[in-house]
Amino acid sequence: MSMIDITTPRIEINLRKIAHNAKTLKEFYGSKGIDAAGVTKVVCGDTNIAKTLINSGINILADSRITNIIKMRDANIKAQFLLLRTIQSQAEDVVKYADISLNSELAVIKELSKFAVEQNTIHKIILMAELGDLREGIMPSDLGNTVKKVIKLKGIKLVGIGTNLACFGGIKPDNKKMEDLSSITKNIENKFNLKLKFISGGNSANYNWFMTTKDVGKINNLRLGESIFLGRETLNRKTIPKLFTNAFTLIAEVIESKIKPSLPYGDVYQDAFGNTPKFRDIGKIRRVLLGVGVQDVLVSGLTPILDINILGASSDHIIINAKQTDLKVGDTVKFNLNYGALLAAMTSHYIIKKYK
Repeated sequence: MSMIDITTPRIEINLRKIAHNAKTLKEFYGSKGIDAAGVTKVVCGDTNIAKTLINSGINILADSRITNIIKMRDANIKAQFLLLRTIQSQAEDVVKYADISLNSELAVIKELSKFAVEQNTIHKIILMAELGDLREGIMPSDLGNTVKKVIKLKGIKLVGIGTNLACFGGIKPDNKKMEDLSSITKNIENKFNLKLKFISGGNSANYNWFMTTKDVGKINNLRLGESIFLGRETLNRKTIPKLFTNAFTLIAEVIESKIKPSLPYGDVYQDAFGNTPKFRDIGKIRRVLLGVGVQDVLVSGLTPILDINILGASSDHIIINAKQTDLKVGDTVKFNLNYGALLAAMTSHYIIKKYK
């Protein structure tokens, strides 16, 4: 029995553009002594992309899922692997496959210590400090007490202090936040006679801070995902000069193209997702169905390259107003993606990944 040759929906991945962005950002941040770790979580640890990052001079690959790190290790990718989210029940694999992990809970670190001793290895950790975004992090007033306990654990080496901003709370990583992180780090180093290797100040949202600050302080590491892959900073989603914003393109196929009313007719109740839809009557339009839907991608994160409008979507279809574009069955439609759409599309096994 032969396999069906499926060509859509697909996401086309331009490795040359990703390489350009990675090299440019590494050099840009390196100009003030900050190293860039490449965050592979949005591309699900894709091994072709991971190899591209390594070949572009990125030597730390960071991911929030240990399964992605295992996939990259199995592909023989030579990098330091940083785990961004440490789950207690996965501690054995974390020690086995990740070189470094971000941590904020002593109970988890104790579990890492247990398996590090069992595996006769040293697991490195970066402690996360809470600076206001209210995702992961130890309150600064509690940090010293945590460090005191961590440095006594066997099989564990404290190698850094970090923070996370502009993810959950949307809190800006400004001069004050970065000065606080530098100050916290200095106090910890002096109090415990430590020399920490990684002072990780955040992520792609740190671009504006870096551009305007006169002194980066002790910050020497940033964890970059969106700026590498989509060429944008993440506070206002503005394009970073000299970077590509179109390294990824989603391509969907037209499966129906007909002139139909713009307003559904009949009694209106809930749609497939529990919403009560509202539509505007603009007369008859060329209504086109695409063979991709909510199960594959975050539709609100798509921007069509053609002059068409997305009207909505169901699990398996995107419905568009083709306007003046003469789309026929079998034609393809291209979209640019934002971070949420890229995350969903790369996660979906229904979407083919094609490299160029």
